[in-house]
Amino acid sequence: MVTTDVTPSSRTASRGDTNRMPRSRWFAELGWRHLVGVIAVAYALFPIVYVISASLSEGGTLTGSNDLFAEVSTANYEALGGTLFWTWLANSLQIAIATGVGTVLMGAAAAYAFSRFRFTGRRAGLTSLLIIQMFPQMLAFVAIFLLLITLGNVVPALGLNSKLALIAVYLGGALGVNTFLMYGFFNTVPREIDEAAKIDGATHAQTYWTIILRLVTPILAVVALLSFISTFGEFIIARLVLQSERNWTVAVGLFGWVSALLEANWGLFAAGAVISALPVLLLFLFLQKYIVGGLTAGAVKG
Repeated sequence: MVTTDVTPSSRTASRGDTNRMPRSRWFAELGWRHLVGVIAVAYALFPIVYVISASLSEGGTLTGSNDLFAEVSTANYEALGGTLFWTWLANSLQIAIATGVGTVLMGAAAAYAFSRFRFTGRRAGLTSLLIIQMFPQMLAFVAIFLLLITLGNVVPALGLNSKLALIAVYLGGALGVNTFLMYGFFNTVPREIDEAAKIDGATHAQTYWTIILRLVTPILAVVALLSFISTFGEFIIARLVLQSERNWTVAVGLFGWVSALLEANWGLFAAGAVISALPVLLLFLFLQKYIVGGLTAGAVKG
């Protein structure tokens, strides 16, 4: 009598071969998604790699960077010190941070009022916000220009060539869509939290600052990030309002380097573009944990 010794490892291997999905079926169900993902990543990374290669090239042209990293030099980054680039970058950071903070504070206050209070004109106000956000701010650049000229005769700090005036214009254009966005998130916070705080003796201000704002931190982070990105790279309104070169933002300044076709220095432009992308990248990485997290889960039992 002949006996066949079947070890546990052989049984596992045979079971694995039996349960293994055929390649054609795997590609039809899952594989094509990986292929699309790889293509999307390559499509998104190529412009970034190309700009970095151009910034490391001393030629100062984009056509000379067809061979990626054919030459590596930090001459373009060193040349930024002899320009107004760092002043432009500081102006952009100042304007973007002030606009982001102001948008979050003003938009959150308006969204809390629309979400928690009932008053005359509430529905009309929400409808107006919904309609206003349908029209981009750049459509009114002529009206903004004329308004700032007239306003500058009365209050010079809010006239043309003023960073404060540009911040005010950005705040006016961002409050509509961001308030409506935060209003929807405020509605997801249970009203029982407000009632419990009121029973404990908290005022509306205490409830708003110490409880509600902590629960809506994800939407505050999203609004701050979107506001920072949109104002940091905005060009049309900034070019319209800011007249002197020292008050330019980084977007306006970089455009000035390549606006003259015969004198365009694309290497210097690419180096400035790479450095300008770092603040947005760092802010996104810092706020990512707040964007992903949902702090309202489990806030109320029962």
